[in-house]
Amino acid sequence: MGFLSRLFGGGPKVDLAELKKNGALIIDVRNPGEFKSGHIKGSRNIPLQELKGQLNSLKKDQVIITCCMSGMRSGSAKSMLKSAGFEAYNGGGWSSLNKKL
Repeated sequence: MGFLSRLFGGGPKVDLAELKKNGALIIDVRNPGEFKSGHIKGSRNIPLQELKGQLNSLKKDQVIITCCMSGMRSGSAKSMLKSAGFEAYNGGGWSSLNKKL
């Protein structure tokens, strides 16, 4: 698997709807203005540039699904979370993720 595939969510497919049903937290890493214009109900807004400073507010035993506008920032967020020891998945763009859930 290539670097870009790993970074942006390629690899084995997971059932994001099943993860959500089982309590996964959805973190939307867009800026607050983007989040306010539309988001997944129940998601938490932590802009990508603030995520590193917010890691202590997250539970290591909770699965995390990241999303953004297109999947680029959420891919970076997923990598950051995995590096910090979280089980994290890139959900891609929030709108398409919302349809899958």
